[in-house]
Amino acid sequence: MAQIFRHPEILEIARQEGRVTVEDLAARFGVTVQTIRRDLADLAEAGRLARVHGGAVLPSGVSNIGYEDRRALNLEAKAAIGRACARDLPDGASVFLSIGTTTEAVARELLRHRNLMVVTNNLNIAHILAGAADCQVVVTGGRLRPADGGMVGDLAAASIERFRFDIAVIGCSALDAGGDLLDFDLAEVAASRMIVAQSRQVRLVADHTKFHRRAPVRIASLAQLDAFYTDRAPAPEVAERCRDWGTELRICG
Repeated sequence: MAQIFRHPEILEIARQEGRVTVEDLAARFGVTVQTIRRDLADLAEAGRLARVHGGAVLPSGVSNIGYEDRRALNLEAKAAIGRACARDLPDGASVFLSIGTTTEAVARELLRHRNLMVVTNNLNIAHILAGAADCQVVVTGGRLRPADGGMVGDLAAASIERFRFDIAVIGCSALDAGGDLLDFDLAEVAASRMIVAQSRQVRLVADHTKFHRRAPVRIASLAQLDAFYTDRAPAPEVAERCRDWGTELRICG
């Protein structure tokens, strides 16, 4: 396969899996590792990827990828995470579901739950749950972010502060090796921090692609959370921190 065709495919694999490795790409494309190293060097020079030992990752930045692109990524993993998390949400609870494509997957699995109050700052989740027979849906105030239907900013945080939730289910854009949840939008993070503060239990839903991404704004630490639902085991140091902090790690397959 010619370089002009490999580069877009390499970028798509990186978007789907969070990172690429030289050995894997060489095997996929039937070329030498030296050829793949040149491809990755070219993509890094163009700012499309960032080189790491043995491969490359999506570059760090100060803005997230588009909502439609995020929604299409890792669909099966997000569905599995959504099913597992929803199974652990009891009937008769007050639940906050935050902005995110994985929290939307959780919402799809709640349609048969009974006697729920779901508060959200995500208009997509409100739309999903509008058809639930036994679910009261409350949408926070806030500034509408048209790109993804999120309600963000000080007004969203003030709305959230009026509640005390049994359980919050939140997402993040990145998870670093120190166990910090990260995001891109300061206005969204202000709401997310209030969600954590106002919830008796907090559960994170995040697929493995978040392990290899970077974002500039800190939401919280895994130490503040009760459970972490993901599709693949995180790095050993993250798993060890979860054990030390008492954060339940659920691998959803």
